[in-house]
Amino acid sequence: MARPILSPIVTAALLLSAAARLAADWPHWRGPSFDGVSKETGLPAVWSQTQNITWKLTLPAWSGATPIIWGEHIFLNVAETADALALWAVDRANGQVRWKAPLGGGNVKLRKQNMSSPSPVTDGRRVWVMTGTGILKSFDFTGKELWARNIQKDYGRFGLNWGYASSPLLHDGSLFVQVLHGMKTDDPSYVLRIDATTGKTIWRIERPTKAIRESPDSYTTPALVRIDGRVEIVVSGGDCVTGHDPATGQELWRANGLNPRNDPNYRIVASPVVGTAGFVYVPSRERPLLAVRSGGRGDVTATHVAWKFDSGPDVPTPVSDGRYLYVVNDRGIMFCLDAKTGVTIWGPERIAPGTYSASPVLADGKLYMINEDGLTTVVKARPTFEKIAANPLDDYTLSSPAISQGQIFIRTASALWAIGSRRR
Repeated sequence: MARPILSPIVTAALLLSAAARLAADWPHWRGPSFDGVSKETGLPAVWSQTQNITWKLTLPAWSGATPIIWGEHIFLNVAETADALALWAVDRANGQVRWKAPLGGGNVKLRKQNMSSPSPVTDGRRVWVMTGTGILKSFDFTGKELWARNIQKDYGRFGLNWGYASSPLLHDGSLFVQVLHGMKTDDPSYVLRIDATTGKTIWRIERPTKAIRESPDSYTTPALVRIDGRVEIVVSGGDCVTGHDPATGQELWRANGLNPRNDPNYRIVASPVVGTAGFVYVPSRERPLLAVRSGGRGDVTATHVAWKFDSGPDVPTPVSDGRYLYVVNDRGIMFCLDAKTGVTIWGPERIAPGTYSASPVLADGKLYMINEDGLTTVVKARPTFEKIAANPLDDYTLSSPAISQGQIFIRTASALWAIGSRRR
């Protein structure tokens, strides 16, 4: 049967519709554009446990995993008991659980972390979720399991000091999964490309570094950079950042310098962020944060590192609107930097006391930042520091916010909160 030929007007309309659909959802840990930025407007700035709450779903435990949203579905990676892990599908309209799918046992606690830390990812038809135990599964939106993998069984035990926590990256029908470790293993670090439909490995490439002791350990999530019509997968950890060809896994470029003193305890938690004009912002363990121009080949340390910043974050991943890069460290100290030059526009500014593990998100001209006590500070995204509100939920919080259709979703230890009124 011949394929229908669409007019340019119809094709453009379909593309715009798909783009609008994606913008309204939060399909990945860092949102629709993989960078913690939403184009939503009219979002709430003020709330409390009783004010501006649409619904609240009780949860059994804390998690670092962000809620993932598509249409009427919210997906959560959940540590249900001291042993069992599960994927929950929640009704967007009323906060009721639609279904639960088991992800296996083996849940353990390692300081802040349990084995539900990786965030799910969805394309609107299927959802994929990985656990800190190495179980990777695919489901349809009814909860039917489509395939399952055990990454540790296939490629050896994870050797990270504080447990596996990287989320899968979905691109072009494939899942990109990194396993960067070294503290508790002599096995090599590696990156996988897995066919999202079948669950089969397309390629596996080793990623050697000179990092020692705990420094090979990376809890980051891969990023996606588009430059000159090409796509590259960016991976940070092991004292360096690398760019890879998604088709083959081949390492295209590498920038060193994330651990200038060769500290044996320089594991990396905050993920790389892709900005405008091909810039990739790469945190380390506070010093330094590197701004790397992508597009180079080979060792680009001397040629493509545009600037460095020595007051970067440890755990929270930065966010950028293209003009400014906003950085929050673990102590709630915030900076605004010129995204191209690294010049400090403002900061240091203390947003609120406490420890910060969740990453900031940027939407509606505002920055939303949550500390571990569940206090969300809202700051204007502008070249002068202006705090708008401080909103308490008074509950332990590791998860970053998600934004969809006028609402903000915040996951604390005891509940998932839907904040604000939904706009369709």
